[in-house]
Amino acid sequence: QVQLVEFGGGLVQAGGSLRLSCAASESSYAMGWFRQAPGKDREFVATINWSGGLTYYADSVKGRFTISRENAKRTVYLQMNSLKPEDTAVYYCAAGNLVRTDATLYDYWGQGTQVTVSS
Repeated sequence: QVQLVEFGGGLVQAGGSLRLSCAASESSYAMGWFRQAPGKDREFVATINWSGGLTYYADSVKGRFTISRENAKRTVYLQMNSLKPEDTAVYYCAAGNLVRTDATLYDYWGQGTQVTVSS
């Protein structure tokens, strides 16, 4: 059982930045970030493989968000720049065997952290 805990959410103005962290009990998994806004389905944001050499982003965040990891600290990050009100959501990190955009293919999930972007 892999335990995941997200940190770093909060309230920020449009155009601002936040960095989310996900502390994991193990570092041998591919990791993904997903988000869910009220009344909407959970959507893929970014994913990174075990070594950090492969990343993939949703089109809506490409060029603004960066996923990275420090395996020695068992931590994955999501640097979010140029935030927009439509980025407002609960952000979740997830662990799985391979980099995937499909949330159903991830085995472990954190509890989520709220990100609110004001206009």
